[in-house]
Amino acid sequence: MGRLASTEGLNDVQTEIIKTVRQFVEEKIIPVAQELEHADEYPTEIIEGLKELGVFGLTIPEEFGGLGESLLTYALVVEEIARGWMSVSGVINTHFIVAYLLMQHGTDEQKQKYLPAMATGEVRGAFSMSEPALGSDVAAITTKATKVDDPDSDGTTYSITGQKMWLTNGGTSTLVAVLCKSEEGADSASKNMTTFLVEKEPGFGETAQGITVPGKLEKMGYKGVETTELILEDHQIAADQILGGEPGKGFAQMMDGVEVGRVNVAARACGLAIRGFELAIAYAQQRKTFGKQIADHQAVLFRLAEMATKVEASHTMMVRAARLKDTGKRLDVEAGMAKMLASEYANEVVEDSFRIHGGYGYSKEYEIERLMREVKFMLIGEGTSDIQKMIIGRSLLKDYKL
Repeated sequence: MGRLASTEGLNDVQTEIIKTVRQFVEEKIIPVAQELEHADEYPTEIIEGLKELGVFGLTIPEEFGGLGESLLTYALVVEEIARGWMSVSGVINTHFIVAYLLMQHGTDEQKQKYLPAMATGEVRGAFSMSEPALGSDVAAITTKATKVDDPDSDGTTYSITGQKMWLTNGGTSTLVAVLCKSEEGADSASKNMTTFLVEKEPGFGETAQGITVPGKLEKMGYKGVETTELILEDHQIAADQILGGEPGKGFAQMMDGVEVGRVNVAARACGLAIRGFELAIAYAQQRKTFGKQIADHQAVLFRLAEMATKVEASHTMMVRAARLKDTGKRLDVEAGMAKMLASEYANEVVEDSFRIHGGYGYSKEYEIERLMREVKFMLIGEGTSDIQKMIIGRSLLKDYKL
């Protein structure tokens, strides 16, 4: 690694974790990423290796068997992993969000039940908010949780029916945080939603009573990790599976999870931008035209300088957002800014790298072709750039109100 995207103020533990993950990426991910991605093959060996490193429990407190690290540490780990293969960072992202939701909002019983097994990767989390006709309008969800009158039941039971969309880890996960419409607080769109902790078996087809995971959705990139639908038909679930134990708080809980998710996507975009720059500056010193390496041509040299500046700016914004979230503050603006800037710049950096590669960039033999497809997801994951602008703009109007 060169001078770009370094992070000041890390302690010895953080530094050692990043170094270990970087070595794992170099030795275990980059050499096989091309082959696995083109085959759309799940990276089983890589995931097992990340389990052994403790990545699945990186932010889970030590009392539950995790490493108890900060969001900053996690974001820097994600940046390193995405640099090797973005899809792998997606495998741990939704798992991390569910663990975060449990840590911040779960009852003591829910934490004891799930966090130790999540720390080892035995229980794998997925995060389900979107629906087929929903897009970014979360308040318009139609998946509904209805109380069931069951005289034989010891407590309150709900029936969930609906169709959810875009579940990363939809097949491999065993615990899904599902946002539903509920009967509580029906006078407010944001207060009639409840998050349920839905258990299921890994795989496809009927994975639990009333739950079907139809299969993988085909995608232009972000391959290897599966993205699925989740169909719920009269799924019976006990009230003690409500996140935090109290209905009507699902919207606020999910928005809290989305904030850390946006820091995660910013970190992934940073990793892709770093790799795009690395590939470009290496190729520019190997390829020769008109009797000299193309890095000596001013047009290419200027392009490399602009790419490096964008990498540095994105990393700095991402690190700041992660550090702010670690203080416990609300950071819809900072997370939105980091996600928007990093994703837009990553797309520009990777495209510039593609241009520097010339015709070879269009060949599947070269890594930049994969990055070109993967980086497009950064523009839409955890909210499009346009959505980030709306969030940022509305918050600024409140802050600077005349």
